[in-house]
Amino acid sequence: MKVLSFGSLNLDHVYAVPHIIRPGETISAWGKELYCGGKGLNQSIAAARAGLSVCHAGGIGESEGDELLEILSSNGVDVSLVERRPGPAGHTIIQVDPEGHNSIIVFGGSNQANTDAYIHSVLDRFQAGDYVILQNEINGNAEIIRLAREKGMKVVLNPSPFDESAAALCPDADFLFVNETEAQGLTGTAAPEEQLSALHARFPRAIAVLTLGEHGSRCAEPGGKTYIQEAYLRPAADTTAAGDTFTGYFLALYAETGDIPTALRAAAMASSIAVSRPGAAPSIPRRDEVDAALAAL
Repeated sequence: MKVLSFGSLNLDHVYAVPHIIRPGETISAWGKELYCGGKGLNQSIAAARAGLSVCHAGGIGESEGDELLEILSSNGVDVSLVERRPGPAGHTIIQVDPEGHNSIIVFGGSNQANTDAYIHSVLDRFQAGDYVILQNEINGNAEIIRLAREKGMKVVLNPSPFDESAAALCPDADFLFVNETEAQGLTGTAAPEEQLSALHARFPRAIAVLTLGEHGSRCAEPGGKTYIQEAYLRPAADTTAAGDTFTGYFLALYAETGDIPTALRAAAMASSIAVSRPGAAPSIPRRDEVDAALAAL
């Protein structure tokens, strides 16, 4: 089984601020860091650090983005399908407050330059039983999913950033990862206790995972059985990659064991470690660290 992470590659400009800026306000940042990120890159690294063999597809800028390839390669991710494209790489501007909450502006850049020809050339390398991990920071998701379904691949989707185009992709997902806000957009209810059942009713063929931050996570499988996982709370430094870490670890442990509770526990522990550290990709823990933390419970 091979894993294709078809996703965004961003240079993250992270500013430490006293609070998330308000309209019309000017504030001073306490610090500034440059990190490699993007939901696609984060998911690739999380899945690879959790033990999966991952190939990344996507685009970088014509004169920037080498560090993105370097961090993927150094984590064992195959970057042979990544394409260098005219124009700038994707990037983000991230504000992080003292409590670890963030606000993010995304500029798509090379992430929004997937052509049908490129998509077809990538999917030609994969077959039935392989997995494709997707989010909504790139263009061409509908065509990627169409081809993946034709091939018999498993579609893993985190519809973030959430909008109508992301919602339209969800019916074809085999694994659907959403937070409380995304679940409200899909189900119309803001009550977490109602969201999971509503997700299952709307997308009955998917393993639906609802992440609730400090309140843990919940999962419904296609037969209707549900699971609840507590959060492993740690002081938060930066929540930027928490959801991507959760997705990568859940998928890896589920592929390895076929057991949802095992996958939920590992994903919860991995994401709790990630939020206790600054940055996106650098905060994602390795498998031995997650295993040791779980064994110490």
